[in-house]
Amino acid sequence: MKGNGVPAVMLWLVSVVFVAAAAGQAVVHAPTSDVFLDHAYRAMYNLNFDDAFRDAEQAKTAAKDDPLPWVAEACAELFREFDRYNILRSELFASDDAFDARKPHAWDAVHRQQFEQAVAGAQAIANKRLAINKQDSKALFALALVNGLQADDAALLARKNMTALRFTRTANEYADRLLADHPDYYDAYVATGMGKYIIGGKAAPIRWILRLGGLKGSQEEGVHDLKLAAAHGHYLAPFAKILLAFDDLRHKNKAAAQEKLSELHTQFPDNPLFTQELAKLQHTAAGPGQ
Repeated sequence: MKGNGVPAVMLWLVSVVFVAAAAGQAVVHAPTSDVFLDHAYRAMYNLNFDDAFRDAEQAKTAAKDDPLPWVAEACAELFREFDRYNILRSELFASDDAFDARKPHAWDAVHRQQFEQAVAGAQAIANKRLAINKQDSKALFALALVNGLQADDAALLARKNMTALRFTRTANEYADRLLADHPDYYDAYVATGMGKYIIGGKAAPIRWILRLGGLKGSQEEGVHDLKLAAAHGHYLAPFAKILLAFDDLRHKNKAAAQEKLSELHTQFPDNPLFTQELAKLQHTAAGPGQ
């Protein structure tokens, strides 16, 4: 989606929306498929997954040559597993040691199959579009996002770091191609931002090895890109804001984290994550992620 108006989370990639007024405006002006996509992502962030899947299916029906409804379905499948295992919590991202100590998680078998089918559907449509136009912006966008989602799956659920890095690199390649011609596809900055943040957080020898494999970046550059996505993105803006809030907590900037989490709670009141994280910040004696 262009302009103001979708991986890891903060650590890998993946992968999030809009204020109520912007959503209302979209209903008036956007094509029907875009309306359904808006509703799907909003339902996903509110953890209303049945509604998210229903709206994604309706978007597919409205635009059969569009890969983005398939991306939305894959994103909702992944977020459902994140919610089931409480993945998106500040405790996991409070420090490198906490993240390195994470445990692998097994998908629900049916959900896994649905995720893979959604990814395959998005890739098939996107690749068909690229065969006609190598710079098709919607196709590049979709491929950046589905590779990001697969990176998130590998990193946060399967705990397969090298697999996650491979998907991260591919996601970055598609995002860079897209942003070279369309810098206003702000959601794509989640892909570039995550890649840069991940690489920048590694020790110098590891960064050197990763750069030999085509992965470059710094944490400062990664945060810059995530801020662009959070401020101007559409589907992934809330996701970028979640990652930035966790980064604030890593750096003991509780006031900034509280502001972001409060905004997210206002936008998505049915999601208990934001109230739970805000409650943690009420306990001033505890450190980040406690």
